[in-house]
Amino acid sequence: MNKFFKGFSLAAVLLFALAAAAQSAPAKHAPTTSEKFSGARALELTGKFVALGPRWIGSEGHIKAEEFIKQQLTTEAVRGWLETDAFTANTPIGPQNMRNYIVRYPGKKDGVIVLVSHYETNYPLRTINFVGANDGGSSTGLLLEIAGLLRTQTPGGKLLDGYSIWLVFDDGEEAIKTWNVNSDALYGTRHLAAKWQNDGTLGKIKALMVDDMTGDKDLDISRDSNSTPWLEDLIYQAAKNTGHAPYFFASTNAFEDDHLPFVKRGVPSADILDLNYGPPTQEHPEGGYHHTALDTMDKISAHSLQVTGDVIMETIRLLDQK
Repeated sequence: MNKFFKGFSLAAVLLFALAAAAQSAPAKHAPTTSEKFSGARALELTGKFVALGPRWIGSEGHIKAEEFIKQQLTTEAVRGWLETDAFTANTPIGPQNMRNYIVRYPGKKDGVIVLVSHYETNYPLRTINFVGANDGGSSTGLLLEIAGLLRTQTPGGKLLDGYSIWLVFDDGEEAIKTWNVNSDALYGTRHLAAKWQNDGTLGKIKALMVDDMTGDKDLDISRDSNSTPWLEDLIYQAAKNTGHAPYFFASTNAFEDDHLPFVKRGVPSADILDLNYGPPTQEHPEGGYHHTALDTMDKISAHSLQVTGDVIMETIRLLDQK
């Protein structure tokens, strides 16, 4: 080496040595975009979904919504990971055909983490052009973005190094006439929880998380007293780990949402929900945009979807470590 560098300046020798060291050193792993949740991509997917129009049960928009979800999951369908869970629900307007879409991404550990979102819009609001950008739209976009991450990681990718992850796009969360969690609401998850109890699937679920209305620009996710306490604690730890704690659990609420049919059957479940949507009004004290024609794309943001997506992905990582 001394002979090779004879006649070169000391500075040149040092530069050459540094360059050689850099070339021979093992490259550090840099996360690819496929490993990172993107709020911008989730917002784009939400926009395309919401552009289909209202999607209440039995409408043309509902059919379009189903086709959109299946189109986004074409790769999963080819791999045999997409299930269409069709069922008939007894409702105040008679029997209605509904469908849950379940996507199963295989992990390495024995057990399943389930993420849930409803995709339809409110039936009683079918006459006011209610498109549900936040209520059903944003969570659908969020789950589809997560699907995009998991799709590129299989088999055995970094994001699926732990438990299997199942995504559930459920139907019939909204009431047809009057909200009642036992008879007129939560049709899709009431059906699915009973089905999974009968076939033994519930025993495989390590944790189930429902995402609902978390695209709200003014994000404020309450702690839910109807959720499993240790899972709520883990979600808050994930929020702290990702720097998003200010958006979580400043208040406590008791939510009636798609997690309840699973909570009642002993499945560790949590509802990630921001019900305070828009300035409160007398008719809508929970927020003036909720269940109104004002629930449009301009009321949601990529930032809020980024916060929620980051926390959900970090919660999955923490669950994998348990």
